[in-house]
Amino acid sequence: MKSFLLFITLLVGVLTNAFAQKLTSKPEIRGTVVDSVSGKPLRLASVALQTARDSDYVTATVTDGDGRFRFRNLAPGKYRLLITFLGYRNAAYFISVDRNNPLIDVGSLLMTEQSSTLDEVIVRQERAPIAVRGDTLEFNAGSFKTQPNAQVEELLRKLPGVDVSRDGTIRVQGQTISRVLVDGKPFFGNDPKMATRNLPADIVDKVQLYDQSSDQSQFSGIDDGNRERTINLTIKRDKRRGYFGQNAVGAGPNRETGPARYQGRLSLNRFNNGRQLSLIGQANNLNQQNFTLGDGGATGPVIVGGPGSFVVAGNQSPTNIIETKAIGTNYRDKLGKKAEVSASYFVNQAITTTDQQNHRQSILPEQSFTTDQHSYSQNRQTTQRFNGRLDWQLDSLTSLRLTPNISWQHTGFESALTSRSVLPIGPTADSQLLNTGETSYNSSGNGHNGYSNLLLMRKFRREGRTFSANLNTILANGETGALNQSINRLYDSTGSNPTQIRLNQRNDQLSQGLQNTVTLSYVEPLSLTRKLEFKYAYANHQNRAERNTVDFDEATGLYDRPNSALTNRFRSIFATHQAGATMQTRRLRYTYALGFDVQQAQLRVENRSIDTSSSHRYLNLLPNALFSYTFPGNRSLRLQYRTRLTAPTITQLQPVVDNTNPLNVRLGNPALRPEYYNTITLTYNGTGTVMGRSLFMFASLNQSTNRIASATTINSAGVQTTQPVNAGGYWSLNGTMSINRQIQPVKLNLILTTNAGYTRAMSFINDQINASRTGSVGQGIRLQSNYNGKLEYGISGTVTYQTATYSLLSQQNTSYWAQYATADLHWQLPFRFVLTSDLTYTATSGRSAGYNQQFTLWNMALARQFFKGNTGEIRIQVFDLLNQNRSLVRNTTDSYIDDVQSRVLRQYVLLSFVYNLRKFGVK
Repeated sequence: MKSFLLFITLLVGVLTNAFAQKLTSKPEIRGTVVDSVSGKPLRLASVALQTARDSDYVTATVTDGDGRFRFRNLAPGKYRLLITFLGYRNAAYFISVDRNNPLIDVGSLLMTEQSSTLDEVIVRQERAPIAVRGDTLEFNAGSFKTQPNAQVEELLRKLPGVDVSRDGTIRVQGQTISRVLVDGKPFFGNDPKMATRNLPADIVDKVQLYDQSSDQSQFSGIDDGNRERTINLTIKRDKRRGYFGQNAVGAGPNRETGPARYQGRLSLNRFNNGRQLSLIGQANNLNQQNFTLGDGGATGPVIVGGPGSFVVAGNQSPTNIIETKAIGTNYRDKLGKKAEVSASYFVNQAITTTDQQNHRQSILPEQSFTTDQHSYSQNRQTTQRFNGRLDWQLDSLTSLRLTPNISWQHTGFESALTSRSVLPIGPTADSQLLNTGETSYNSSGNGHNGYSNLLLMRKFRREGRTFSANLNTILANGETGALNQSINRLYDSTGSNPTQIRLNQRNDQLSQGLQNTVTLSYVEPLSLTRKLEFKYAYANHQNRAERNTVDFDEATGLYDRPNSALTNRFRSIFATHQAGATMQTRRLRYTYALGFDVQQAQLRVENRSIDTSSSHRYLNLLPNALFSYTFPGNRSLRLQYRTRLTAPTITQLQPVVDNTNPLNVRLGNPALRPEYYNTITLTYNGTGTVMGRSLFMFASLNQSTNRIASATTINSAGVQTTQPVNAGGYWSLNGTMSINRQIQPVKLNLILTTNAGYTRAMSFINDQINASRTGSVGQGIRLQSNYNGKLEYGISGTVTYQTATYSLLSQQNTSYWAQYATADLHWQLPFRFVLTSDLTYTATSGRSAGYNQQFTLWNMALARQFFKGNTGEIRIQVFDLLNQNRSLVRNTTDSYIDDVQSRVLRQYVLLSFVYNLRKFGVK
């Protein structure tokens, strides 16, 4: 904690020094922008200040109602003044600033109207660094300098409001990015990391952040609430034709016992305007994946603002060690004049090793007990996935879009677990032993998942009148065979006389899920600004799950004794009819919409093992509302209210015991009702009059009266049985705010980020209601500077306070602090040497004994560049220079607090050769 406070003190010192410079010397530039013919002032003209040497962005503003502008607190030097205004030619002026002449009045600057009678005119417009265009937040990539050969991920780290964790997960205002597009089209399907970790930053023209609605909603122009956080990367015009990529190979010794560390990377891209061909591959045992493990989003989108979708930014460190091998290709092209196709195929193998120590404090009425657990597992998974998209213009008014995504997996899993649970006795350190366990669980399985969307879109002669039909299909099938062996000892009230329970079982599991949704939409324009949409949707979700368990027979030496208590065949069907209408009004600056849907739902469950079934019908009103407003001066506000009905999963419904961990048994509940959620989201994006300042906010409120919670029964020996139940009283509020400010005299970009969240949830423990309240608030600060093009550095720090309270056991209420700080450096030395360094400091307090942490992860690399354009590089890097890397995570739930310590990568040295392919402008 002392180290972190020292770090914050240094940050405050830097800021104090920066502002002190501003107070002691205040050179400024002022002037007026006027029309060259009429002499009238031009209001809201963009005025950008750049360095004269390389046109690097310094700051920007817009003119006021009298056409005036002003730049204050400038450092001495030579500047370029760039003025842009719609309908006028750009104007540029060069100005020198020194301390002897603190006030420079450039007077009236003339702007000439853009007019020409030539056959062809090419207009080159210089943009502001940040712009708000309706619901889209747009960053000019050229205003956020990155080092040569950097990937897109490094560019995103510099953007205000964007957080990129160490595993490559991108969050914007606390919401996870689920899709990254390239020029508005998919790149390797819906996997965000394929674009951010495999494309170079210097080819990007703009980074656009927005909540993308469904394809059908985009066509109709009526928001249906199915939005997902999206980044769109637009490619520079001069980079849309050529070859590029980054390729590397490296190896080095490992300080720990085990195999040497290695990496290999392949990235070849051929872009030719609309045609794209990419080949990507990698192999390493360094926890580096340039893709998302698993099926890469084949199960559909992640809805913005949905329950549990908000994550507080901070140290998202890995909790395991992964060895990866992968290769894939992506293709996109036009088929004639009416069709465009994109397709990708990707195969990967990942071996994930997890070695963890857990200390769990479980809540009981009037007391708690603790469980210490050690688990070791290794998961070998091979995944193949295919993603495609076909856009076909059938005629001038009708088009068709087909988006298929399919994946196949083969998994082999091995795990070993030991645990020990005790019950504290009195205020002393004495405790009563409840149980011990040793479990070995091995399984192998195959699965395939699919996601397909077929959309037919039809326009009519009357402007705004449309009809669309959408068929959405989700498929998920899996088969698994497992061997479960365990020895468990349950102790009496004195902590002695153990009862030993042995398990030696084999089980086979089958799961099949098919979801089809048909949505019809008809939009009728009532006027130039108002539309009315009529909508009908039918959805059918069918799931089947089978579990067959047999015990080992010592007499025969075979697994041939059927276990009827752990065997079950189950089926669920959730069908809905939903119809309604939405009225939307769109004006120049604002849009509002109000809609009501009526939904009739039926949930049918069938327990085929005992030949019983039940069916329940639900009638719900699903209102929705939207209001968005675009303010003058690059600011926008969006407020949305949605309702949603979510069916329980087949795992939650199936009434069969899951005894994978015999001391923590899980059981389904066929009497579950669907969850009904009310969700409100608020988004604000704005850049001030001085464009070096920006403010971004996001907040979401989720409420449910029948959320699916947990009911836990704990017997005298500490054996837990958990079953899902419906419970009321749930609500969750989360929010984040990001402020960006440029401190020009010292060429610093200051980003302040505030996160907060509060959740109230109900659960049941031994048939008693437990109300849990968890809260967190965090403040982050980052200083980023590209000082002179050769030296780039950044410093950041985050302090988070978290708390958890429980109505059943107030003595178990807890609060703790987490501190996280980083410092990174990129320095281009003489003779084409490059030094890079990144340092991460992590500290926690208020956790269980032995689970607090204070350590520094320091990585450093020295490289020598060669070849024309510095495309070649020999690099030596040291990971975990201080040999302190670790992972300690706290999880708080409705019924327990869990501290987890994981084994992670430790110190290694890697020698690599890197080659960056850059060849543009060739056909």
